Amino acid sequence: MSARLWLVVPAAGQGRRMGADRPKQYLPLGGRPVLARTLERLFAALPTSRLCLCLDPEDSYFDSSWVPFADWRRAPGGGERVDSVIAALAAIAPDAADDDLVLVHDVARPCVTVDDLVRLVAALAEDPVGGLLAAPVADTMKRDDGAGRVGATESREGLWHALTPQGFRFGLLRRALHEALSRGVRVTDEASAVEAVGQSPRLVAGRRDNLKITHPEDLALAELVLSAQQQAFQAGSSTPEASPTGANST
Repeated sequence: MSARLWLVVPAAGQGRRMGADRPKQYLPLGGRPVLARTLERLFAALPTSRLCLCLDPEDSYFDSSWVPFADWRRAPGGGERVDSVIAALAAIAPDAADDDLVLVHDVARPCVTVDDLVRLVAALAEDPVGGLLAAPVADTMKRDDGAGRVGATESREGLWHALTPQGFRFGLLRRALHEALSRGVRVTDEASAVEAVGQSPRLVAGRRDNLKITHPEDLALAELVLSAQQQAFQAGSSTPEASPTGANST
Protein backbone atom coordinates (compact mmCIF):
# COMPACT_ATOMS: atom_id res chain seq x y z
CA MET A 1 0.00 0.00 0.00
CA SER A 2 2.73 2.48 0.91
CA ALA A 3 4.25 2.39 -2.59
CA ARG A 4 0.87 2.84 -4.27
CA LEU A 5 -0.81 5.51 -2.18
CA TRP A 6 -0.62 9.24 -2.87
CA LEU A 7 -1.98 12.10 -0.78
CA VAL A 8 -2.92 15.37 -2.47
CA VAL A 9 -3.64 18.34 -0.18
CA PRO A 10 -4.80 21.54 -1.93
CA ALA A 11 -3.61 24.41 0.27
CA ALA A 12 -3.56 27.44 -2.02
CA GLY A 13 -6.86 29.00 -0.97
CA GLN A 14 -7.08 32.47 0.52
CA GLY A 15 -9.92 31.71 2.96
CA ARG A 16 -11.42 35.21 2.64
CA ARG A 17 -14.59 34.21 4.49
CA MET A 18 -12.50 33.90 7.65
CA GLY A 19 -11.78 37.65 7.59
CA ALA A 20 -8.27 36.98 8.91
CA ASP A 21 -4.91 38.52 8.12
CA ARG A 22 -3.68 35.31 6.47
CA PRO A 23 -5.09 32.25 4.68
CA LYS A 24 -7.06 29.98 7.04
CA GLN A 25 -4.59 27.11 6.67
CA TYR A 26 -2.05 29.23 8.56
CA LEU A 27 -4.28 30.30 11.42
CA PRO A 28 -3.31 28.83 14.80
CA LEU A 29 -5.14 25.74 16.01
CA GLY A 30 -4.02 24.48 19.39
CA GLY A 31 -0.72 26.26 19.04
CA ARG A 32 0.11 25.08 15.50
CA PRO A 33 -1.12 26.14 12.05
CA VAL A 34 -4.18 24.38 10.66
CA LEU A 35 -2.04 23.04 7.81
CA ALA A 36 0.41 21.45 10.23
CA ARG A 37 -2.44 19.87 12.21
CA THR A 38 -3.96 18.39 9.06
CA LEU A 39 -0.65 16.94 7.88
CA GLU A 40 -0.01 15.49 11.35
CA ARG A 41 -3.32 13.65 11.22
CA LEU A 42 -2.68 12.26 7.73
CA PHE A 43 0.80 11.16 8.76
CA ALA A 44 -0.49 9.45 11.89
CA ALA A 45 -2.67 7.20 9.73
CA LEU A 46 -0.64 6.87 6.53
CA PRO A 47 3.01 7.63 7.36
CA THR A 48 4.60 6.01 4.29
CA SER A 49 2.31 7.66 1.74
CA ARG A 50 3.62 10.05 -0.87
CA LEU A 51 2.41 13.62 -0.43
CA CYS A 52 1.83 16.37 -2.95
CA LEU A 53 1.08 19.72 -1.32
CA CYS A 54 -0.50 22.40 -3.52
CA LEU A 55 0.60 25.89 -2.49
CA ASP A 56 0.21 29.38 -3.88
CA PRO A 57 3.45 30.19 -5.76
CA GLU A 58 3.56 33.48 -3.82
CA ASP A 59 2.95 31.82 -0.45
CA SER A 60 5.12 33.48 2.22
CA TYR A 61 3.70 31.65 5.24
CA PHE A 62 4.60 28.04 4.48
CA ASP A 63 7.32 26.35 6.54
CA SER A 64 8.59 22.99 5.28
CA SER A 65 9.29 21.89 8.86
CA TRP A 66 5.52 21.38 9.22
CA VAL A 67 5.62 18.47 6.74
CA PRO A 68 6.17 15.15 8.54
CA PHE A 69 6.30 13.00 5.39
CA ALA A 70 9.64 11.71 4.11
CA ASP A 71 8.46 11.57 0.48
CA TRP A 72 6.74 14.79 -0.50
CA ARG A 73 6.71 17.40 -3.21
CA ARG A 74 5.20 20.81 -3.81
CA ALA A 75 2.92 21.75 -6.71
CA PRO A 76 1.63 25.20 -7.67
CA GLY A 77 -1.92 25.82 -6.52
CA GLY A 78 -4.48 27.22 -8.93
CA GLY A 79 -7.33 29.68 -8.72
CA GLU A 80 -9.83 26.94 -7.86
CA ARG A 81 -9.49 23.69 -5.95
CA VAL A 82 -9.88 21.65 -9.15
CA ASP A 83 -6.98 23.57 -10.73
CA SER A 84 -4.77 22.70 -7.76
CA VAL A 85 -5.68 19.02 -7.92
CA ILE A 86 -4.96 18.90 -11.66
CA ALA A 87 -1.57 20.53 -11.05
CA ALA A 88 -0.82 17.98 -8.33
CA LEU A 89 -1.70 15.08 -10.61
CA ALA A 90 0.59 16.52 -13.29
CA ALA A 91 3.38 16.81 -10.70
CA ILE A 92 3.14 13.15 -9.66
CA ALA A 93 2.46 11.80 -13.17
CA PRO A 94 6.10 10.77 -13.85
CA ASP A 95 5.99 8.43 -10.83
CA ALA A 96 2.33 7.41 -10.57
CA ALA A 97 0.70 4.41 -12.24
CA ASP A 98 -2.84 4.57 -13.55
CA ASP A 99 -4.09 2.21 -10.84
CA ASP A 100 -2.39 4.01 -7.95
CA LEU A 101 -4.82 5.28 -5.33
CA VAL A 102 -4.85 9.06 -4.86
CA LEU A 103 -6.51 10.53 -1.76
CA VAL A 104 -7.42 14.22 -1.97
CA HIS A 105 -7.97 15.87 1.40
CA ASP A 106 -9.04 19.41 2.32
CA VAL A 107 -6.29 21.23 4.21
CA ALA A 108 -9.06 22.79 6.32
CA ARG A 109 -10.20 19.42 7.70
CA PRO A 110 -7.70 18.80 10.53
CA CYS A 111 -10.17 16.73 12.60
CA VAL A 112 -10.39 13.69 10.32
CA THR A 113 -9.61 10.67 12.49
CA VAL A 114 -6.93 8.06 12.03
CA ASP A 115 -9.61 5.36 12.18
CA ASP A 116 -11.58 6.94 9.33
CA LEU A 117 -8.48 7.35 7.19
CA VAL A 118 -7.41 3.75 7.68
CA ARG A 119 -10.94 2.45 7.01
CA LEU A 120 -11.23 4.51 3.84
CA VAL A 121 -7.98 3.16 2.40
CA ALA A 122 -8.99 -0.40 3.32
CA ALA A 123 -12.42 0.04 1.71
CA LEU A 124 -10.91 1.36 -1.53
CA ALA A 125 -7.97 -1.06 -1.72
CA GLU A 126 -9.69 -3.32 -4.27
CA ASP A 127 -12.30 -0.89 -5.57
CA PRO A 128 -11.78 -0.21 -9.29
CA VAL A 129 -13.33 3.27 -9.08
CA GLY A 130 -12.78 4.75 -5.63
CA GLY A 131 -14.91 6.61 -3.15
CA LEU A 132 -15.11 9.12 -0.35
CA LEU A 133 -15.77 9.61 3.31
CA ALA A 134 -19.34 10.80 3.79
CA ALA A 135 -21.94 11.14 6.54
CA PRO A 136 -25.67 10.47 6.17
CA VAL A 137 -27.75 13.65 6.40
CA ALA A 138 -29.35 13.88 9.85
CA ASP A 139 -31.07 17.29 9.64
CA THR A 140 -34.37 18.17 8.00
CA MET A 141 -33.56 19.59 4.58
CA LYS A 142 -35.27 22.74 3.27
CA ARG A 143 -35.19 24.14 -0.26
CA ASP A 144 -35.72 27.89 -0.53
CA ASP A 145 -38.11 29.55 -2.94
CA GLY A 146 -35.58 32.08 -4.19
CA ALA A 147 -37.03 34.83 -2.01
CA GLY A 148 -35.72 33.82 1.40
CA ARG A 149 -38.61 31.55 2.34
CA VAL A 150 -39.09 27.80 2.42
CA GLY A 151 -40.18 26.46 -0.92
CA ALA A 152 -40.23 22.80 0.01
CA THR A 153 -39.08 20.26 2.57
CA GLU A 154 -36.85 17.69 0.89
CA SER A 155 -36.60 14.06 1.89
CA ARG A 156 -33.24 13.33 3.51
CA GLU A 157 -33.51 9.63 2.68
CA GLY A 158 -30.43 8.58 0.77
CA LEU A 159 -28.69 11.97 1.16
CA TRP A 160 -25.10 12.18 2.38
CA HIS A 161 -22.74 15.00 3.31
CA ALA A 162 -19.59 14.61 1.19
CA LEU A 163 -16.41 14.78 3.27
CA THR A 164 -12.75 14.22 2.50
CA PRO A 165 -10.51 12.45 1.79
CA GLN A 166 -11.87 11.36 -1.55
CA GLY A 167 -9.85 8.62 -3.19
CA PHE A 168 -9.72 7.49 -6.82
CA ARG A 169 -7.36 5.70 -9.17
CA PHE A 170 -4.84 8.11 -10.63
CA GLY A 171 -5.71 7.43 -14.28
CA LEU A 172 -9.45 7.71 -13.75
CA LEU A 173 -9.24 10.84 -11.63
CA ARG A 174 -6.98 12.67 -14.05
CA ARG A 175 -9.19 11.79 -17.04
CA ALA A 176 -12.39 12.66 -15.18
CA LEU A 177 -11.16 16.09 -14.09
CA HIS A 178 -9.95 17.05 -17.56
CA GLU A 179 -13.12 15.78 -19.25
CA ALA A 180 -15.38 17.53 -16.77
CA LEU A 181 -13.66 20.87 -17.30
CA SER A 182 -13.63 20.50 -21.08
CA ARG A 183 -17.42 19.90 -20.99
CA GLY A 184 -18.10 22.80 -18.66
CA VAL A 185 -19.16 20.58 -15.76
CA ARG A 186 -19.01 22.35 -12.41
CA VAL A 187 -16.51 20.36 -10.35
CA THR A 188 -17.33 20.83 -6.67
CA ASP A 189 -15.26 17.86 -5.54
CA GLU A 190 -13.36 14.94 -7.08
CA ALA A 191 -16.38 12.65 -6.81
CA SER A 192 -18.51 15.00 -8.93
CA ALA A 193 -15.97 14.76 -11.77
CA VAL A 194 -15.87 10.97 -11.54
CA GLU A 195 -19.69 10.88 -11.53
CA ALA A 196 -19.71 13.06 -14.65
CA VAL A 197 -17.86 10.35 -16.62
CA GLY A 198 -20.42 7.72 -15.63
CA GLN A 199 -18.80 6.14 -12.58
CA SER A 200 -20.35 5.65 -9.14
CA PRO A 201 -17.97 6.41 -6.25
CA ARG A 202 -18.29 4.32 -3.12
CA LEU A 203 -19.68 6.00 0.01
CA VAL A 204 -17.67 5.16 3.14
CA ALA A 205 -19.37 6.29 6.33
CA GLY A 206 -17.21 8.74 8.27
CA ARG A 207 -17.46 10.65 11.53
CA ARG A 208 -19.47 13.85 11.66
CA ASP A 209 -16.70 15.68 13.52
CA ASN A 210 -14.61 15.72 10.33
CA LEU A 211 -15.57 19.37 9.98
CA LYS A 212 -14.25 21.87 7.46
CA ILE A 213 -12.96 25.19 8.77
CA THR A 214 -14.69 27.83 6.67
CA HIS A 215 -16.02 30.52 9.01
CA PRO A 216 -14.41 32.14 12.09
CA GLU A 217 -16.49 30.11 14.55
CA ASP A 218 -15.31 26.88 12.92
CA LEU A 219 -11.79 27.41 14.24
CA ALA A 220 -12.95 27.36 17.85
CA LEU A 221 -15.15 24.36 17.15
CA ALA A 222 -12.23 22.48 15.57
CA GLU A 223 -10.14 23.13 18.66
CA LEU A 224 -12.89 21.65 20.84
CA VAL A 225 -13.13 18.62 18.56
CA LEU A 226 -9.39 18.00 18.65
CA SER A 227 -9.40 18.30 22.42
CA ALA A 228 -12.30 15.84 22.74
CA GLN A 229 -10.60 13.38 20.41
CA GLN A 230 -7.41 13.55 22.44
CA GLN A 231 -9.32 13.00 25.68
CA ALA A 232 -11.04 9.96 24.14
CA PHE A 233 -7.64 8.55 23.20
CA GLN A 234 -6.26 9.12 26.68
CA ALA A 235 -9.30 7.32 28.07
CA GLY A 236 -8.45 4.39 25.83
CA SER A 237 -11.51 4.50 23.61
CA SER A 238 -9.96 5.41 20.28
CA THR A 239 -6.89 5.31 18.08
CA PRO A 240 -4.21 7.94 18.80
CA GLU A 241 -4.78 11.00 16.65
CA ALA A 242 -1.25 12.37 16.58
CA SER A 243 2.16 11.09 15.70
CA PRO A 244 5.82 12.06 15.94
CA THR A 245 7.17 14.21 13.16
CA GLY A 246 8.98 12.33 10.42
CA ALA A 247 11.83 13.24 8.09
CA ASN A 248 11.41 16.07 5.58
CA SER A 249 12.45 16.31 1.96
CA THR A 250 11.52 18.40 -1.05
